[in-house]
Amino acid sequence: MLITASAFAAVLPMFSYLLIIWWIDRYEREPFRLVLKNYLWGAIGAIIFAAAWSSIVSAFISIFIKETTQLQKLETIVVAPFVEEITKGAFLLFTIRSNKFDNITDGIVYGGAIGLGFGMTENFLYFILYGNTLVNWITIVIIRTLFSAVMHCVATATFGAFLAYSKYKKTLVKISSIFTGFLVAMFIHLAWNFSVSFESTTLLGFLFMIFTIVIFMLTFSISIISEKKIIYKELLGEAENGLIPYTHLSILNSSIRNKFGWVDESIRKSYINAATTLAFRKRQLRNSSGNSKSYYEEDINYYRNFIQNLLSNTENK
Repeated sequence: MLITASAFAAVLPMFSYLLIIWWIDRYEREPFRLVLKNYLWGAIGAIIFAAAWSSIVSAFISIFIKETTQLQKLETIVVAPFVEEITKGAFLLFTIRSNKFDNITDGIVYGGAIGLGFGMTENFLYFILYGNTLVNWITIVIIRTLFSAVMHCVATATFGAFLAYSKYKKTLVKISSIFTGFLVAMFIHLAWNFSVSFESTTLLGFLFMIFTIVIFMLTFSISIISEKKIIYKELLGEAENGLIPYTHLSILNSSIRNKFGWVDESIRKSYINAATTLAFRKRQLRNSSGNSKSYYEEDINYYRNFIQNLLSNTENK
């Protein structure tokens, strides 16, 4: 009974958070299979590697620190944030190589997915290990669902945002951005673990996390607004060249695009996806080089031809 209830309490909220984050990214939504892959890395891969490396690091530290309470505090406050942010964030170094990973919103979505997966598994373990009474179990579920697991999401999403920012930057900026992103993610994790490790600072910990979550949400919102501007700016040139109607510019970058009536319904979804992808490919092309540049050039030509044929066929009906 405890295991079943704990599984539901761990999986349902985190997966719901994942769907919300994925849905909010409405202008250039990432392939859900790739988002899910990052989520599963957090839930399985990152957990396994974190447990293994934490044991090794803790064994080394125990050579110098013999007192059990001090060792446990150090493991919670320092070792866990350092090791876990590495194991969670490592997978983003593979994800960023995807041609679809190109802006801060993407970094937030993929990083957040990993953090939520990690939080889900960690929550389940906490629920079954420490929920020895109903009151304790409910308390742990509430705190970890609203704060601890969300902390993992925010921390790794922050690292993802810095990674995305660094993708098209020069080497020195890239390295410094990645390093800074890791330090910020680790600080968020460390500050939360430190604050809840002592009764006198627990309230500050909750206030810190509320503040951090608000900043995270504002950053996510600003990034979405930035995508809206990118779509308009990049498609303006296509309108000037006659590929798409001027009247569609203010529709393709707004929620109106999901409503009926502004374009033939048989092509609406395909047209939205193609126009949005074209806009982002144009932006990516300016920031890329080598094989990536060739890929984006081919994609831009493909989507221009696709849109032209799509609209022409509709006009000829």
